[in-house]
Amino acid sequence: MWKDDTFNDIVEQLNQCHLSKANKLLENYLLAHPGHPSTESYRLYASHYDLLVGYWKSGYDDPQREKLFKDLLHRFYLLTAEMIQRESNNRSAYRMTLRRQALQLRRDWSVTAVKAELEGFVSDIALLTLEPAHTQEAKSTEIYRQHQLYMSNLFNYIWTSELWHTADAEGYQSILLSPTVDANDQALLVSAITLSALNIFDIHKFMTLAKVYQQTTDEQVRQRALVGWVFVADASKGKLYGEMQEIIQQLCEDKKCCQELAELQMQLVYCLNAEADTRLIKDEIMPDLLTRSHFKITPQGIEELDEDSLEEILHPDESERNMEKLEAGIHRMADMQQQGSDIYFGGFAQMKRFPFFDDVSNWFAPFYPQHPVISKTWNEAKARKFLHIITKISAFCDSDKYSFVLAYEQLLNHFPKKMLSLIEQGDAVPMPVGGEVNIEQQRQPAFVRRMYLQNLYRFFWLYAMRSEFRNPMDNKDSMDYLFIVNPLLCTTPLKWHFTQIASFLTKHKMGKAALQVLNECNEEVRDFQYYMLMGTLRQRESKGRVCSYYQHAVSLKPDNENAHLGLARALFSDQRYEDALKEYESLLQLDATNTKYELGSAICLLHLRRNEEALQKLYKLNYEHEHDPQIKRSLAWALTLSNKYDQAGKLYEQLLSEQNVHPSDFLNYGYLLWFQHHNQQAVEMFARLQQDEPFDYEHEFCEVEAALLQERGITDIDIQLMLGQLS
Repeated sequence: MWKDDTFNDIVEQLNQCHLSKANKLLENYLLAHPGHPSTESYRLYASHYDLLVGYWKSGYDDPQREKLFKDLLHRFYLLTAEMIQRESNNRSAYRMTLRRQALQLRRDWSVTAVKAELEGFVSDIALLTLEPAHTQEAKSTEIYRQHQLYMSNLFNYIWTSELWHTADAEGYQSILLSPTVDANDQALLVSAITLSALNIFDIHKFMTLAKVYQQTTDEQVRQRALVGWVFVADASKGKLYGEMQEIIQQLCEDKKCCQELAELQMQLVYCLNAEADTRLIKDEIMPDLLTRSHFKITPQGIEELDEDSLEEILHPDESERNMEKLEAGIHRMADMQQQGSDIYFGGFAQMKRFPFFDDVSNWFAPFYPQHPVISKTWNEAKARKFLHIITKISAFCDSDKYSFVLAYEQLLNHFPKKMLSLIEQGDAVPMPVGGEVNIEQQRQPAFVRRMYLQNLYRFFWLYAMRSEFRNPMDNKDSMDYLFIVNPLLCTTPLKWHFTQIASFLTKHKMGKAALQVLNECNEEVRDFQYYMLMGTLRQRESKGRVCSYYQHAVSLKPDNENAHLGLARALFSDQRYEDALKEYESLLQLDATNTKYELGSAICLLHLRRNEEALQKLYKLNYEHEHDPQIKRSLAWALTLSNKYDQAGKLYEQLLSEQNVHPSDFLNYGYLLWFQHHNQQAVEMFARLQQDEPFDYEHEFCEVEAALLQERGITDIDIQLMLGQLS
């Protein structure tokens, strides 16, 4: 969408309630653009502002001053927004064309006329039952054709519309809440309003979406309205429109609303991961599925492999193993789908090139078989029972259902002959990859919302003219998608869900986003989970601070092992080995058989130079877990520190003979050889450490282990000679 620095400055001044500065900027702009259509309106508002200032200067105590000032702020914003909208439409051939088409085809777009048209459609459909059977189909087709054309133009009229006034909002609220208007039409209009308010904020459209979310009885309309007002809510307008904060506060007093907002935030993350999930499916799951299922993809379609191959005869058990792996792959995709992943995005992305998707409204149209573009295929397609069932039980969003129907005839031509025969005979039971979703589940609010989010994601990422729209699902790196940290939401009861969402983000390796959410948690909502997450995510910060998070967690749940373990590790990282040892000993009292607790205490003892105690623990652990490399390398280092070089050397030889050698084994064995004055061998061992990437030996020798080297008689000259060999 077109942007202009001058208008941005004006809007910013209005957002801050700096009416005087905004007034001067607008005046300068209009002086530079003589004959501008907004000049007369500006002069009227400017004169009202001058009167307000004049009364104030005279010392007149006007009890309406605050109300008048806010009213002028809104009028100036409305005027500026209309100027921006008009300029955007004029500068975009795409927007101008759609706007003109809508105005030329339907001259009367008043709310009254729109409502009458929509109610008339419902009546016409109802009256079809009175028509003779031989004329019903033809009349139905024509009614739906005319209505789809009308809705397409109405959609374009709304999303390119200027800012609404109170009467517009009340009129559309009446339409969207009316039981005499088709729910599919209402859902489509909610999307049009959302797109319009996304491009330029409109308080009346925001209020319409919020009210519809509160009052509608249709779940599809309700969930679209929820997504709409959340995406539209603009924190920068919080001062300009204080009522927006009040509305959101009122909405969030409802526990169900807060739960849906938390779910929406998590579902949005799954949407943003659609491309990563697509790569996973394409590179890891689908190749294996095709291989195990005895099919292969060719330029001519999917071909079935010969099951009576020599391989089948020589390895009769392989068939069973292949079936197990095939089922595992299918279950993996089903699990991804159940968790919320958008597993179909990649498969349907290429199916958005049909002319059907040139019409922006079709991206948001709820799926209905009577849509003029697909009705013929739906009613006359070969093996249409298969088509009807697969669209009914699959987790396809509306956009993908339309894609599937449009591509159905082509898809059939690529099926193996045997499979096609079963489908045509009605013997094949369709099962979409990802599993069946029953009707009851499809009616659940979370499922309805997820399908709508997938519609939105496809539109904002695949529509040819997507650059004309502001994408609320963009900028994953800048975390604009993280709507719950919107200041308008942070002070509401939604804050009680922040740790739940932060935990979800952490599990999805989105630590930066999780921290942003946790940073909005005030003292009131800082629970055990908050402190555990902060301790986990703040590892790179001051260790003392990390310790304090875990100490808070321990104080809240003294018997929680994970809290004690986190504290022990943080204390160890802070080089507070005595305190860390105490924590590990406490953990051993909770679970005396835990190997990692015993190992942790042994390593603390090593750092405290209590080598003999450490060795006792490590000998025992190594005996009980002789194949554990971590225990073995800890014992080898303990033996090194205890001057038992021969025993340590044998353990290092064992470790270096393993397939995956840990880098620390080269380093520590190098130290052992150096302590034994096998300097050339030590050089060779240290050199192996930096085969893959450079290693800072100077920092290691002169700072990290300086005291140890001095203790073992390694002088500064020795260190310099060693560094010379490794440079």
